[in-house]
Amino acid sequence: MTNASWSTMDTPIAPFTAIVAPDGAVLAAGWTADIDELTPQISPSLRPAELRERADLGPVSTAVRRYHAGEVEAIDGIPVRQRSGEFLTHAWEVLRKIPPGEPVTYSEYAALAGRPAAVRAAASACARNAVALFVPCHRVLRIGGSLGGFRWGLDVKRWLITHEADHKPADR
Repeated sequence: MTNASWSTMDTPIAPFTAIVAPDGAVLAAGWTADIDELTPQISPSLRPAELRERADLGPVSTAVRRYHAGEVEAIDGIPVRQRSGEFLTHAWEVLRKIPPGEPVTYSEYAALAGRPAAVRAAASACARNAVALFVPCHRVLRIGGSLGGFRWGLDVKRWLITHEADHKPADR
């Protein structure tokens, strides 16, 4: 990939930065203002040669603002692009199907991904997710409801879980 755009915006939790391919797919995202924290998370085969800062990333920026304002499903239609092995790629797709406000345990997530015994692999899919928020690995908790880990900090994960519970879509 030759180029991509990035932008950082303020959110109620922390600054949020996204790196977006020319076609609008998110390549990396997280609660940081440091682009150098995100670029290593992008698969080498997808890593852009050039990054350009933009004030706004169009639909991506709109979705981030709407999500943080309480429209927790605003992120659902945003395309993402990650590359890895077959299981991780599938597991990331499964994460996008976990509804906001309905977190699952790592064991439940492994079962949803089709490998109920592969709890460590499921946890690895969360840990290796480059596209936080859009691939909502924060919706996976330890058995008993404790938070587990999160690249962007447990305070951020706690805020996201509470935010989604407070703004859970009514039709669920």
